[in-house]
Amino acid sequence: MNKKLLFLIALLFIGLLLSACGDDNDSTSNENADGDGNSDNEVVEENNEDNTLTVLVEGGSPAETVAEETRDSFKEETGYEVVIESVPYTGVYDRMRTELTTGAGAFDVATIDTIWLPALYEGLEPIQDIVTEEISEDLFPGLIDGATIEDNVYGLPTWTNSKILLYRKDLFEDENNKSTFENEFGYELAPPDDWEQYKDIASFFGNNEDFPELYGTTVFGASSGDSVASWLDHVTQAGADNLILNDNGEVVVNDQYHVAALNMLNDLVSTEGLVPENTLETASAETAELFYNGNLAMMLAWGHFYVPANDPNTSDVAGKVGVAPMIAGEEGIGVVPGPWYQVIPSSSNKKDMAKEYLEFMYEENELYADALGVAARQSVFEEYGQQETYSHLTPLATTLNGEQTQNRPSTDKWQEIESEALIPAVQKALGGQITAQEALDEAKEVIEGIVN
Repeated sequence: MNKKLLFLIALLFIGLLLSACGDDNDSTSNENADGDGNSDNEVVEENNEDNTLTVLVEGGSPAETVAEETRDSFKEETGYEVVIESVPYTGVYDRMRTELTTGAGAFDVATIDTIWLPALYEGLEPIQDIVTEEISEDLFPGLIDGATIEDNVYGLPTWTNSKILLYRKDLFEDENNKSTFENEFGYELAPPDDWEQYKDIASFFGNNEDFPELYGTTVFGASSGDSVASWLDHVTQAGADNLILNDNGEVVVNDQYHVAALNMLNDLVSTEGLVPENTLETASAETAELFYNGNLAMMLAWGHFYVPANDPNTSDVAGKVGVAPMIAGEEGIGVVPGPWYQVIPSSSNKKDMAKEYLEFMYEENELYADALGVAARQSVFEEYGQQETYSHLTPLATTLNGEQTQNRPSTDKWQEIESEALIPAVQKALGGQITAQEALDEAKEVIEGIVN
């Protein structure tokens, strides 16, 4: 059990960075991350004297793993030594802000969270000259758009991810369960396609006399961006063309689509037995722990969770886990992806070599699948998805290609909007303090104050 808990802490760490959910990063840091006592300017001078390329990554992340794995082959191909600077999640943003402000040229490439691009792009080098038609066609829809601001492309994606459905095959394929379910609901027990089927199945397996130690699913209501991302998935499915802000910058957080999605989640919470009672303390890690311990029939989880779910070292239900695309609302399948990008600071003195590094890493994109279980290229999804270990990649690709799948709004105020307006709204509604409409009406006022 201790091994599982330690693993889940690490899994939450990865899940948070993939959900593009972080703390408020408005502050900047001048801390020297090189650990050698030199200033950033001294590092630049040293870099200019020899063939080195400095790469900024989050410590312990797949970005660091792949950078380490490829440094020798990149040097062999180009003659350039890759110097890897690793800092904590928030430290990546802080270093980027410092670089934007000072123009010190401390590093040449960075791997960053998608939510930071609107706040950082003015200090980044446009890279559309290396984004060929061949590259664009092999990337999932929205990935290049997500890095495009004012007609310039500022990032090449390393990986993308989204929620999909993981379920207990042994429960769904049990003949007695199938017969009982069909008699009760009038259709065959199978992985749910839409909201209504999802609620029916959660009710069937939901902590009743037939399944006293089981819940149907969970709802994310913890005070984190994870809960916001989960709710926004369902907002896309309800038919929203815009999330939170429309194309004119107007706040639409309280429209029919946002309200419908929050009401759907509230229905799950308010119906006894469908989900555990501690919704306001539940997000990805807590959900995964319940599922791995055999206490959930289904979970909507980030795609890469499938790999540890089928690992007997971390999961009691290994070998019993099925996977399917994300559920759909009235307008079909939709999610809010969580991609990361490699970018080039405009202060770099080695922009041409930095672009060559981005192209090189694009060709090595399958290494992110090895390190994390997801990648950015559709061809990698297709190749790896044929392996049983990576069976999640096919339904994940279906989900990422969903008609309603879309990015968060491109605003440098996102983290402030999320922490001050969206998280409180989700918690108030799911906690039963006020209705979904009232919570989102309040959120609209807060957001208007932020963006105006």
